[in-house]
Amino acid sequence: MRGVSDANARPGSAGPRSNAAGVAESIDRAIAAHGADAVCAVLGPLLTPERIARIDAVLAARLQSVVPIVEDTYDPHNAAATIRTTEALGLGELHVIEPNERFSAAGGVTRGAHRWVDLVRWKRAEDAVAALHARGFTVYATEPGAATSIEDVDVTRPLAVAFGNEHAGLSAAALAACDGTVGVPMYGFTESFNLSVTVALAMSRIAARRRAAIGAAGDLDPARRRDLRARWFALKIRGAVGILDRALA
Repeated sequence: MRGVSDANARPGSAGPRSNAAGVAESIDRAIAAHGADAVCAVLGPLLTPERIARIDAVLAARLQSVVPIVEDTYDPHNAAATIRTTEALGLGELHVIEPNERFSAAGGVTRGAHRWVDLVRWKRAEDAVAALHARGFTVYATEPGAATSIEDVDVTRPLAVAFGNEHAGLSAAALAACDGTVGVPMYGFTESFNLSVTVALAMSRIAARRRAAIGAAGDLDPARRRDLRARWFALKIRGAVGILDRALA
């Protein structure tokens, strides 16, 4: 079973597709039809050199080999904070498992971060983990008291980390599907962090260690970088799809 990717979809929309998701799909169709380089050639002159430089800098630091997974997250503020954390850390994907509640972020809290992250939705934890395994990822589940910490987990290969919801933690199915458990060190009386805080602490440290292991800020493959560059050019320009249709027809 494949996950459904809501690249640049607007969190919190009631329907299956938001207007933002529709625009993103139209942009991706234009890139597929005409090629990323052609899209950038048309749209580049409409962007300032500073904006292009910023896009290129973010692309250079994008990690495709570190992926957070959240399961059954119903608090919209935590959901939004997770999206913001994922993007701010330079991670390209957030996988969400929705066995009961649809992952829905509070409007305004993402501060636009949802436009730059691929949100991949799954109904079953087993399917999400299997898909990441097929891509060469090791998948860990977060669990209090785990023998392995975020300081010790192997970061020499692609790594995904799964986080449970605020009350029940990860499901038994998710725990069973993962390759092992990992914990976030704590030194006070409090037994657990808020979900969004846990994601931020764990993924920031794992991303930093992964970057050190590969000796680079980012690891996008060239084709993915070209496609994202074209997508982000288009997302920065109002009416980009129409401009592309007229210029490349």
